[in-house]
Amino acid sequence: MSDLSEKKLDLCYMPASQLLDLYEWKTVSPVDVAKAVFDRIREVNPAVNAFTLVTEEKAMEAARQSEARWQRGEAIGAVDGIPTTIKDIVLSKDWPTQRGSVATPVDQPHDEDAPSVARLREHGAVLIGRTATPEFGWKAVTDSPLSGITRNPWNTTRTPGGSSGGASVAAALGMGALHIGTDGGGSVRIPAGFTGIFGFKPSFGRVPAYPSSPFGSVSHVGPMTRTVADAALMMNPLIEPDSRDFSCLPYDPWDYRSGLELGVKHLRIGFSANLGYVDVDPEIALLVADAAQVFADLGAQVEAINPGFLNPLSCFNHIWYTGARRLISGYSKEQQKHMDPGLLQIAEAAERFGLDDYLDAVDARAALSLTMNRFHDTYDLLLTPTLPIAAFAAGQELAHPTGQNHWPEWTPFSYPFNLTGQPACSVPCGFTADGLPAGLQIVGPKHGDPLVLRAAAAFEAVRPFKMPTGPITPGISGSN
Repeated sequence: MSDLSEKKLDLCYMPASQLLDLYEWKTVSPVDVAKAVFDRIREVNPAVNAFTLVTEEKAMEAARQSEARWQRGEAIGAVDGIPTTIKDIVLSKDWPTQRGSVATPVDQPHDEDAPSVARLREHGAVLIGRTATPEFGWKAVTDSPLSGITRNPWNTTRTPGGSSGGASVAAALGMGALHIGTDGGGSVRIPAGFTGIFGFKPSFGRVPAYPSSPFGSVSHVGPMTRTVADAALMMNPLIEPDSRDFSCLPYDPWDYRSGLELGVKHLRIGFSANLGYVDVDPEIALLVADAAQVFADLGAQVEAINPGFLNPLSCFNHIWYTGARRLISGYSKEQQKHMDPGLLQIAEAAERFGLDDYLDAVDARAALSLTMNRFHDTYDLLLTPTLPIAAFAAGQELAHPTGQNHWPEWTPFSYPFNLTGQPACSVPCGFTADGLPAGLQIVGPKHGDPLVLRAAAAFEAVRPFKMPTGPITPGISGSN
């Protein structure tokens, strides 16, 4: 690799916090970085299909404007000049938001930013494109009738997970530094776990969202990055208030970068290898148990304990399936013919739910939240696997098609904490013998977002995250 190529690759993988220092010192400019990132997209995206839209011309103009501001010493915000992607579910001005669906017209009005996009734009982010999602973000893998199959960079025959799979792949391969994801049942943490990046689901309401998700209050907006510090950096603009979100929390001007270095010494941490009911692949179980030991080595009091709830799958499905039914009811029968069959199946299943069934799910959700509140009366954090398995074949919804119905059955560690609204993240914690990432989930008490990031940073400091240098396709030499 030439020196120039190595420099471009370094810029693509450099953390946003370091890029900001280089901008300030005027040794690298936002234009240099944007050029390197678009070259990177041209080089590796064809193998993984992470993007549904790339807007190089507008992004380069934004990078030039940012460069001029840095040259004048007048940077406008926390992420001025940082290449950033937006999931194709989140509104952004000048771009259609098709949500992975051919039923959504390209010529729709697109004159409004969602709160997360508005804040990042105000802080000078260079928006480079949209990342792929399954149709309406309904499932935990990333393929759609609109954009096809997105592939895992560690093995392109495997899925990156979803629904924020495009964002996770873009992050892992250096196609942008900051990435907006959404998480309704694990959709930030699942692809983070499968692709070996950092994904953070904040407490519900901490990051304002608009319009409301069709899946209701289980849905969160959060950062996906290659480092914990970059996620913390990204959180500062994301949490700024927006009056369009009626459910957002009161604004707390906490600097999320503050305290990341404090570590986990003296924290009381519960480690649940299986929540008491999950069948975990032995290889994943060993990697996660080893990761939990790191916290003990760092001075935390780590205890093996289950949090004390039964599998809330039925509760989650009643809420998720009902959201799907409401969502597709806004489309004609002709439009529905072109939708993902799995989405139509869960919507049809919801037709059998009555009002009492739904209210029973609401009660079960409240009981689960109470259980976790009580758990955190004793324990500062909960550690679990992010996923019980490594990434499986791309292009299919299920890890075991003959024994499962829909995606929540293979991701039992994530959706419980959408039901409770707690902050949770996935940190990469090693690789299987096949070279596939495993993830450790860190769950905090509701509104304990800084503590989750602090714990993740402590782990990262002793177990630095590794990213692929290029898409790996088994059997093709030079793919790495």
